[in-house]
Formats: sequence, C-alpha cells, structure tokens
Amino acid sequence: MAYKKNLLKSALAQAFEIPVKVTYWSGESEVYGGENPEIHLKLNVRIDINNVTKAPTLFFAEAYMNEEIEIEGSIQALVASAYRKKYSILTNQLGFRDAVLRALARAHDRKGSRKDIQKHYDIGNDFYKQWLDPTMTYSCAYFEREDMTLEEAQLAKIRNILTKLNCVPGKTLLDIGCGWGTLCIMAARDYGLNVTGITLSNEQHSYVNSRIKELGLEDRAKVLLLDYRDVRGEFDYVVSVGMFEHVGKRNLNIYFKKVHDYLSSEGRALIHGITAQARTTLGVDPFIAKYIFPGGYIPDLAEIISHIKDMRLQVDDIEPRRRHYQKTLEIWRANYMKVFDETVEDMGKPFARMWDLYLQSCAASFEAGNIDVMQFLLTKGPSGQGLPMTRKYMYEDIN
Repeated sequence: MAYKKNLLKSALAQAFEIPVKVTYWSGESEVYGGENPEIHLKLNVRIDINNVTKAPTLFFAEAYMNEEIEIEGSIQALVASAYRKKYSILTNQLGFRDAVLRALARAHDRKGSRKDIQKHYDIGNDFYKQWLDPTMTYSCAYFEREDMTLEEAQLAKIRNILTKLNCVPGKTLLDIGCGWGTLCIMAARDYGLNVTGITLSNEQHSYVNSRIKELGLEDRAKVLLLDYRDVRGEFDYVVSVGMFEHVGKRNLNIYFKKVHDYLSSEGRALIHGITAQARTTLGVDPFIAKYIFPGGYIPDLAEIISHIKDMRLQVDDIEPRRRHYQKTLEIWRANYMKVFDETVEDMGKPFARMWDLYLQSCAASFEAGNIDVMQFLLTKGPSGQGLPMTRKYMYEDIN
C-alpha cells in the first residue's frame, strides 16, 4: 500500500497553485506549492488513489461531507487554486468521462425534468429564506456599485434585464423558470407588463402566487406549474434567468426553439445563464450532478451561440458577469454560515457541510474563470429592431 500513498502524495504535490499543508492519516505532514501555507488539508482516513481518480470532485466532496477530510482555511481559495493548476487531480474528469457521457445522453423528458427541479428547489422555502436576500432571488446579482447590498444588487439585476428589453407598458412577458417570482412581480407592478411565469417547483409556484395575490396583481401576473415545452401563445418579451443550465445538452436546441416560438414576430428575449467561455471541463461535475443539480449541464459560449444561430434569433448584446456571480456566491455563503449550526440541527451535518462546500466551490469556479455567466439580448426580427441606437439606454434605470 505504500506505493499508493506515494502516488497520492505525488498527485497532491501537483494539485494546487498555492502553498497547502497536507496531513495524512498516519500523522505525517507535507507542505506543497511553496512556504507559509494558509490552508491545511487533513486526511482523517486512509485514501486509495484509485478511488480518487474515478471521480475526484465527488470523492473529495463526499469525504468532506462525512468528515473523513477536514479543511482549515478557505475552501474557495483551495478549489480555485486547483482549478487554476493545469492537470490537478482534483479537477481532472478523465476517469469520469464515461459517466459524464451517459449523463449528457439523458432524455430530460417532462417527468425527469420535474423530478430534477423539485429535488433542488423543493428542499423548502424556509431553507432558502435563511441565506438568500429578501427578494428570494437565486441567481447572479448585478453589483452596479461596489457598496450595494445583495438585495439592492438583485433588484438592480432585474431592473437592468427589463431595461435592456426596452419594455413597453401593456405588452406581454413570459418568464421561463421564474423562481420565487420577484422579476414577475416587478415587471407587472413597476413596468406595467402582463406577465406569465412558469416553474416546475411546487414550493415556488405556491409562494409566487401568494405574493401576487397579496399585492393585488392577479389581473397582470400569474405563475403556472408548467414545463417550458408546454407553454401556449406568443409574447412580446421572453426572459429566462438561470434556466438553460437545467435542460440538458440534448435539449438546448429545443429550449432555444421554444424561445423563438414563444416570441411575437418582433419580440425580444433576455437569456441569462451559466456558460463556459472556453471548454475546460465536460460541462457536468459529478458532485454537483449527484447532490445539487441532477440533470444539469453547463454549455460553452460557442455552443449557445450555435443554438441561437440555428433558431435564426438575432444577437443584440452579450454581457459576461462572472465577477458578479462570484461576489453573489460569497455573500450567500457568508449568510449561510450564520445559520450553519441551525442547518446541522435541522438537516444533519453531512447536508450542512455539503451546502457550504457547494457555495464555496461554485464561487471558486467563477473566481478561477472556468465558468462564466452571460446575458444574451436577442430579437426575433432584424438585430436592434425596437431598440435605441446605442447601449447607453441599458444602464439608465438601474438606480
């Protein structure tokens, strides 16, 4: 077994871009990557290198969830360092390739899509309320100013989306994957639009419709428990925030076809989602796929543009917001740690540690730049139709 330990040592010695202290189950410690490490990785149980290489992120995530390893210092810094280090064992997906290919081949039928969404979003509204901002917005915020609170930045994101669309009161808007409905409510109340939102989450559906009723917006807003493939009618505007990551690789063409079909002849769409600027991973992470977002797939930028082009949608604007999502996740994580002990009590320690790892790892992934978040402004008619001549208008209604 000594040779396997030596293989593990060699792999960990090349795993990070920053100095890291590793303490093995035998009590022996090594410092890799330089001097004065700020992160201490403790391996509390014997680890077989063969098990690691099959699915590294899943192996280490489960080991962390079960307290078989401990990390003293920033998990975000550790994971970002591994992402930046070429050929790091912690981010090498070669051993997981066959499983990834099987995951990408999933049909994502209506029943499966509903099950996947409900597994994540129907944990309970009370869980998300504890660490999201009061708007209950679970997507990348927009920090137009450095000193913005998370709530202010989420409201700025929504206003910026609706401003980019150059919305006209009285027209119709479809929100595909509406979450807890803040965009639907603002679009109806503040922009005078007739809004339809759709979600597959029972919790979200109940929550948003209750809010619509409380605010007296029933004549202008409604949210349906509906698959994105089953919407009826045409709309002047289509918005979809954080949705296409859930449809699966095989269904991306269907998703963009539906965006096209739901738009009126001169309609506009604002599509906001996680992408990769360049393909550095397979688009599926084994830890995320098993525990967080089953069925999820992160396409790269060229892939998204290809589907937009195939549907003959015109691109008016593309804006990357990687750093905004990193900051959003860092705030979520800080909020989450305030209720960590309560989460341990309610959901168990493995669950609580899993969510901490998830939030920090995602922040690390954006920090390292292997994933990004993009906003695509699209028109069904000729590019720029119905829009001002310059981009200046996009930022006039944020504050």
